[in-house]
Amino acid sequence: MSSGSNKWQLPYSRLKLGCTAIYIFIYVINVPVINGEVVEFAEDESNAEKCKSEHNSNAFTWEDYLVLGSMLLISCGIGVFYGFFAEKHKNHHDFLLGGSSMGTFPMAMSLAASFVTAVELLGNPAEMYINGTQFWIICLAFILVVPVTSKLYLPVFMTLRLTSSYEYLSKRFNPSTRYLASWLYIFQMVLYTSVAVYAPALALSKVTGLNVYIAVSVVYIVCIFYASQGGMKAVIIADTFQAGVLIGSLILIAYLGEKLVGGTGVVWSESYNADKLEIFNFNVDPTIRHSFWSVVVGGTFYWLTMFCSNQASIQKYMSVETIGQVRSALWTSCFGLIFIYTINFYIGMILIANYKECDPLANGEISSADEVLPLYIISIMGHLKGVTGFFVAAIFAASLGTVASALNSLSAVTMQDFIHEACGIDIPDKRGAFYAKALSIVYGAISFGLIFVVAQLGSVMQVAISFNGMVGGVTLGLFSLGMFFPWANSKGAIFGSVVASMLLTWMCIGQQIAAKSLTDELYRDDSIFILFRLSYIWYSAIGFIATIILGLLGSYATGFQNPEELDIILLSPPVLSFLQSLPDCVQEKLNLPLEPSIRISKLSLNVVTVEVSK
Repeated sequence: MSSGSNKWQLPYSRLKLGCTAIYIFIYVINVPVINGEVVEFAEDESNAEKCKSEHNSNAFTWEDYLVLGSMLLISCGIGVFYGFFAEKHKNHHDFLLGGSSMGTFPMAMSLAASFVTAVELLGNPAEMYINGTQFWIICLAFILVVPVTSKLYLPVFMTLRLTSSYEYLSKRFNPSTRYLASWLYIFQMVLYTSVAVYAPALALSKVTGLNVYIAVSVVYIVCIFYASQGGMKAVIIADTFQAGVLIGSLILIAYLGEKLVGGTGVVWSESYNADKLEIFNFNVDPTIRHSFWSVVVGGTFYWLTMFCSNQASIQKYMSVETIGQVRSALWTSCFGLIFIYTINFYIGMILIANYKECDPLANGEISSADEVLPLYIISIMGHLKGVTGFFVAAIFAASLGTVASALNSLSAVTMQDFIHEACGIDIPDKRGAFYAKALSIVYGAISFGLIFVVAQLGSVMQVAISFNGMVGGVTLGLFSLGMFFPWANSKGAIFGSVVASMLLTWMCIGQQIAAKSLTDELYRDDSIFILFRLSYIWYSAIGFIATIILGLLGSYATGFQNPEELDIILLSPPVLSFLQSLPDCVQEKLNLPLEPSIRISKLSLNVVTVEVSK
């Protein structure tokens, strides 16, 4: 590591001390309670009484505010360090990519933190509480995604070393394809970040009494500050700290919750008695909300969109030096996600055991399943000093990680794809970091402003979440079309992505109109058109497949790309190896003169031009 890279390791060691201090504080002030009052509370009150117990709308104590405030201050402190005390950003590449000097573990934790949104943090226990364990098998999708990413997509991105991943589409197809994908990403992320912050804040406000607009304002102010001042380095280090807060909170809730209900055996037995333990539902009906096939296959395609074609993820890959570091980080983040999801679902099982005799949804205590975990924390653990604050800090941390990564990636896309490429403006290196910071602030303000629109249009939430999978599937299809099919041309790529986007938009809107909720009963209603009854989890797969098929058909109709004119550096290495292994007669029929003369033309690539000839 260079001396410059050592400077960012200093706050990394300090933030670990910050995490540890928060854990110790909560433990020390609760030792008597955890060892005494918790057990007594579990013995003296029935589950029904606990379910109906009154909770104060002003449930936060000074200890809770101290824990939450500490998390927010440390996050801001990271931005202050990298914005004002660390080595200055020399240009926008340094600001957006961290100088490619970040460490493997922080980058892995940052990936995991940005993938775990506050919506999922509240939604996964609620999913377990309502529908059972079937969705837990999504962890298998995490394992399947990593080798696919590492072997098929990552080598291309790491060779090109592009600030905006959509530059690839310009090199492989044409600038129009690049701009289309960039606009889709910008619209997707601005809308999704608003929903990802507002939805959990709304659930928290209904149960804890926290003002929803104060909550989202704090998230955006803190996030915009450290993301705009510290750049990629601050985002990754803050994500690492926030991931520690998130994981620590989940472990604490699981430990205390298990103790409250009577132990591990009670948790599993109550879930079994409630018929919630289901993993191997092999029903192939695509209209079933969650089955083994929809979760594993559909979930794999969804997570491929997050790992292989999401600008925020690819940008973080560029923040380290070698492809080996990225591959190690991918596996680390994979197992981190499995750990987080497993604890999160186990908390859902604890909720089943706790509310077995009195469902707060059924008795009207809450109006949404996403409120069940906040209700549980407030009403059952509210007497434990600092625990509620730690839980809310975890929700805030998840929101911060989502928004910070989005702001940094949106700034990169705008700088590279529109200001530099579309407008032809060359920004001097000395001013590049300034403009990147300004763009982060602008996008943060736009996303925050959309909060008030989302608040008035509640139905937009499900649309936004579905749109996230839809855009991801189409974008993944575009990258795959370019890397796997040397015959695909730019006209086919645009045709495939546009028609696939229109198809999925029609499906998404039609589902909202025809089916007001996503219950299994509605899916069994044959009067609703089948495409409107498909499980949401298939959207990414449909977008991916439709883009490729339509893209190839469009390429055929307009004349295939001549592979001889294609720069093979733009093809996935395993695909290239397979094509070169075909018999000469097959290569000739497929118009694949790739092996005799391997050429890389003079593209504006960030790699050395190489020519290898026999």
